[in-house]
Amino acid sequence: MTDYTELRKTLQDHFDWHGARLSFLALFLLALIKVKTVNLSELALGFGGRALSESHYKRLQRFFRHFDLDYTDIAQVVVNWMQIPQPWVLSVDRTTWEFGTRCYNILTLGIVHEGIAFPVLWWMLKKKGNSNSDERMRLLEAFVQLFPDAQSRCLCGDREFVGQRWLRYLLLEPAMPFRWRIRASDKIARNGKALAAKVVFAHLPVGESQRLKGPCQVWGLPVSVEALRLEDGKLLVVIGPHQDENLVADYALRWGIETLFGLFKTRGFCLESTHFTEAERLRKLFALLTLALCWAMKTRLFLHQLRPITVKKHGRRAKNLFRLGFDYLRHLLLNPSSLFEDDFRHTLKLLSCT
Repeated sequence: MTDYTELRKTLQDHFDWHGARLSFLALFLLALIKVKTVNLSELALGFGGRALSESHYKRLQRFFRHFDLDYTDIAQVVVNWMQIPQPWVLSVDRTTWEFGTRCYNILTLGIVHEGIAFPVLWWMLKKKGNSNSDERMRLLEAFVQLFPDAQSRCLCGDREFVGQRWLRYLLLEPAMPFRWRIRASDKIARNGKALAAKVVFAHLPVGESQRLKGPCQVWGLPVSVEALRLEDGKLLVVIGPHQDENLVADYALRWGIETLFGLFKTRGFCLESTHFTEAERLRKLFALLTLALCWAMKTRLFLHQLRPITVKKHGRRAKNLFRLGFDYLRHLLLNPSSLFEDDFRHTLKLLSCT
């Protein structure tokens, strides 16, 4: 149980939790790395020790049923572990899936770093469909309360989060520049005329972009507008505060939150395999996955510095950077040996930022 003991000591430096809770967290993270799924039956098999898997299964159930997490602590640990330089690029989106008659809908705000949005806020929406303006406003206000001194380069979001009320709110928040995608059917007013974005940029060939000059309005509010014709022929239209530039380039960083959801689901921890039907339990699970993500990412950043992954002719890396760290940790845990003890301890030092 050397791995467990070392990890527990590391976590103790970051969480003011009761010893039994710290023990559970250490066992959970180790099991998650080993089995690659949040299915409780599989996780119970990965806990190790002399106890039967049935006992570990009941322990998992008790944790998610009874233990209250301080999500502020989790968010602070994420920032401390990842050491993301400011100003931050923020990305907001939601991930959804269905299990039977149950719909899971998680509104998430993350800080983009190295191509991934590290979540610091995640709210369970008790409904299907998009969040409303009030929910997103409260989400941003919660972020400001959580990190009052943080500097933000921009806040990015997709076209499902649109509307005059939401845009007015963003324009009234001077400390939060934004890069927001609008629909091709939304109208842009210029020189006394209002035309749909797809008409304004109808001339754009594939691969080319254009930023409109002069004053523009969307939903009656002053904004900058830039568009790019994508390879599939669709139009990407991004708005930001009046006179801001580099809208499309900044907006492209939003994709980090899509990468996050992919890693939490089929390309990483198989979040969709959970059978939780209670929102708060799923929120706790999301928090623990976030900690595991940070551990794997810190490991892969270190490994990438030692031996950079080659870039293929198409411009993409030969191996996903997250997989580099994740697979390395799995190798260490699934092949316990005194030869790897120093390697494992070093992955923990990365979390200690020493």
